This record gives sequence, structure tokens and C-alpha cells, in this order.
Amino acid sequence: MKILGIGNAIIDVICKVDDNFLLENNLTKSTMKLVDEGEFKKMLSNLKIEKTIAGGSVANSMVGLAQLGNDVAFIGKVNKDNLGEKYEKSLTKENVKYFYNKKEEVMPTGTCIILITPDSERTMITFLGIAGKISEKAVKESEIIFLEGYLWDEGEPKSAFNKAMLLANKTAMTLSDQFCVERHKESFLDLVKNKLDITFSNEQEIKSLINVSSFEEVITFGKQLGKSLIITRGESGSVAIIKNEVVECAGGKNLKIQDLTGAGDLFAAGFLHGRVNNFSTKESLEKGTEMSSRIIQKIGARLN
Repeated sequence: MKILGIGNAIIDVICKVDDNFLLENNLTKSTMKLVDEGEFKKMLSNLKIEKTIAGGSVANSMVGLAQLGNDVAFIGKVNKDNLGEKYEKSLTKENVKYFYNKKEEVMPTGTCIILITPDSERTMITFLGIAGKISEKAVKESEIIFLEGYLWDEGEPKSAFNKAMLLANKTAMTLSDQFCVERHKESFLDLVKNKLDITFSNEQEIKSLINVSSFEEVITFGKQLGKSLIITRGESGSVAIIKNEVVECAGGKNLKIQDLTGAGDLFAAGFLHGRVNNFSTKESLEKGTEMSSRIIQKIGARLN
């Protein structure tokens, strides 16, 4: 198997709102807020649902990789409920192997409200449900395991996270979200410096993690790191810092952006596709850019 993803199994509920809705509900645009079940249901009762689809950051990446013809799998815990059944089917129909045996649980399958504002930015309200309680399990046969920073928002998965890294041949991780970085800065910095082979981040997340204000300082950090640091920069494109080499790639042009949900997930899918299929670093960045450019021109985080 090429890549095993380990992450939160989340059902995405997509809704369109204006900026006032964010202000009225004390939400910060382009971030993810964790809520309990009661707050989640209250928020959802005031919204019109546009679309419901299986999601989760790393799961989205695994689907993208499968659509590119790679042999991939996903581990993420769901309940044996209606949403859990839909979740598993959404992966298996895309040829993503699903390594989790569902059973009856007290907590429901995790759900995320994705609020899309007129500028196509997405703001997320997440009730993790059972998703944050992932069994310690990793598959040694995979070339790379791919993890998400969101796993650190619940205590139990950290042990599975660390066990997976010990068993893995190579480990990649996405920092997930700037607020997620702020919540776990010390742990994430240790992971990036000492445990990860490949780190995916956007410009704001990596600046926050290492407490710098300029991108030149990020480049310096990446070179000193001596590993693979892959950074997306929105309209400015993307940069890969691999050991002492810096490779840049332009962003997509003339795009009709509808929804930025999944842009980072599909970028990671494209880059990892290149990595496991012996593309050059520049070609891998270009594949990531191609995938992210396609996904932001539609609603949701799945290409099909």
C-alpha cells in the first residue's frame, strides 16, 4: 500500500452564510471551532443546508489520492449509525480501503458545519462526536502514513498518533489550521523538528508555529530543519523546502473560485501522489496545485 491516512472521520454539512452571521455567532473567518453536541445542534437549527458529504481533512486527501490511481487506506472511528454507514460507503466507493470495524457507541459520528461566505472562504464548526477517539492502529506496509493536526484536539488519539509514527516507514502530517497550531504549538514544533518526514502547512500556520513575521524567516527555518516542509501560499503559489533546496510553484490562474474547502487537502493529495510515484519536487508541487485548483472551483472537498 502506498499511503495510509489516519484522521478524524467527519461528515461535512455545507451551508452558505453572510459575514454578519459569523459576527453574530462570534466566529473567526477561515478557522475551525470545536463545540459540544448542544451548541452544534443549536447552530445547525439556524442554517439552510446546501449539501451533506463525508469529509475529514486526511480522508479528503486519501480520496484524492485514490482518484489519481494510488493504493490508499484510511483509519478513522465512526459509530455504527446512519452517518457512520454513509461515511464508510463514501470511502469504499472511491476505492479507499477503510480499516475500522464499526460498533455501537454512545457518541454519534462526528459532524462539521462548513460555513461558506460570499468571498468563498470557509469557517468550520465541528462536533467531533466519536471521531476524536481513534484506536491505536497503523499499517506497517504503507510507504507513508499521513496524519492531521486536528487529531490532537482530543486526548486519546495522541497515543495512537505516536504509536503510528513509531511503526511508520515515513510520516507526513498537515498542521490543519492556525488555531489548531496555537492550541498545540509546543507539541507541533516537536513533531516538525523531530518526528515528521514531511510537513504540510499554509503560510499563516507555519509563521504562527515558529513565531516569525516574514516568509524569508520561514525559508531559513525550513533549510535548517533538513526535512521536507511543503507550504501553500494562496495566490502566491507554493514552496517546497527539502533539506537545503527551495522549489517554488506558481498558483493556479483564471480560476472561478466557489469554495476553498478542501484546497489544502487536495493539494496534499497531489503532492503525495508525486512523491510516491517518483515525480520531481516541482512536478509534485504542480500536481498539488492542479488538484487544489480543481477543488476550489466546486462546492465541497471531493472532486466527484
